[in-house]
Amino acid sequence: MSTGSSTVEAVRAERTRILAELLADVDELAAAALAAITREIPVYAAQGPDFRADVLEHVVRHYRAKLGVLLEERTVTHEDISFTRRPAMRRARAGVPLADYINAFRVGQRIFWEAVVERAGRSSAGRDAALSLASELMRYADFASTHTANAYMEFQQYAAAEAVRESRDLLETLLAGCVPTRGRELAAAQAHGLGSDARTPLLVVIAVLAGPPAAFDGGADARHAACAAIARTVGNGTRTLSVVRQSEIVAIPVLGPGAGPEELCDRLQSVLEGLATEGIRLAMGISTVSAGVAQIPQAYQEARAVLDFVPEEGGVAALPRITPFQYLALKADDTARHLVDPRITALLAEDRARGGVLTATIRAFAAADLNLRAAAERLQIHPNTAQYRLRRIQERTGRSLRSINDLVELLVAIALQDAQPTLGPTNAGRERLAAVTNEGRGRADVRSCHEPR
Repeated sequence: MSTGSSTVEAVRAERTRILAELLADVDELAAAALAAITREIPVYAAQGPDFRADVLEHVVRHYRAKLGVLLEERTVTHEDISFTRRPAMRRARAGVPLADYINAFRVGQRIFWEAVVERAGRSSAGRDAALSLASELMRYADFASTHTANAYMEFQQYAAAEAVRESRDLLETLLAGCVPTRGRELAAAQAHGLGSDARTPLLVVIAVLAGPPAAFDGGADARHAACAAIARTVGNGTRTLSVVRQSEIVAIPVLGPGAGPEELCDRLQSVLEGLATEGIRLAMGISTVSAGVAQIPQAYQEARAVLDFVPEEGGVAALPRITPFQYLALKADDTARHLVDPRITALLAEDRARGGVLTATIRAFAAADLNLRAAAERLQIHPNTAQYRLRRIQERTGRSLRSINDLVELLVAIALQDAQPTLGPTNAGRERLAAVTNEGRGRADVRSCHEPR
């Protein structure tokens, strides 16, 4: 019995010795933990000296709290680790991912345990003392990591809610035609590249869910996912202002130096295609390029108006890709179509059904500045064939393509035809024909999500 009692006393003495040595060397131990954390976790290594000093102080306080609980042989409480809330908030504010934050805590725990084993030595009592500390250290680690992770998540959710609220307030201010001049709203505007500089080129993008509502498992989730995707994809190095505003998503990307709207339209088209693979279909309207935040209200109206051009199943209608001529044709009403000579309407309808070779000839001839040979080269046909087509067009319509007035009338009729709904059997249910074409670039300006790029 006395042997057992002396063994327990020996283990207790070794335990007290180990903890006392750790307490005496706690600053050195914390420094070793900081070195391991920065060595193993890149996001910590990338931070500055102030951040590392904050981490070092946090580790020291953790080690002291842990040693205090172990020396007093009691269970850890919330009061023991109440100091962890503020560092957790600072890590979240600094952009440290939660996984890295918890990993840093685990590294600190490992360094502490290695120090316990080292100081335990090779004696039986020392090893038993270390083993007696193991379960208590695990309980401390579980309790503390849960508490700090909760503090981190609480702040992250608060910060996210604040960011959303600030973004919404900023958007409403901009849409009202006001320019932020001070306070948090001005800081938010500058963070999104939306300063008061009247020369800043920007666009307004509006997106709404397309297709039957039943296709979505909760429209709110789809809108927020699309909003985040748009914000990630566009911009000039700053965060793009992108906000869910009732049933629509509104984004205001700023064009960086040397960047043009064409590139932005291409990237937004890619966003739509990516979201479509996830079952989220959008109709998107993009305004013309505006100079400065004062023009945002007008750009918003442009983006809203151009949404009418998007097919029912979704797609992009981008004003930077549409010429004034094409825009007017898209906005034309039935009266404009009734003004077209019936002979021209009949020819174009018949030609569309046969593949559109005559329509293509008219366009090529106009693009070649009325040069027959150049038009033939564009069409990859013999000049005699091109000449034959011109005669057929004149015979059927009474219009000569060498007359500027007649050519313009034909081009207007073609543009009006392009903008008309196509109600054939292969296109049923489609409200707009996505075939307004920029001849200089050979691309669709109003493009469905499903059309090849």
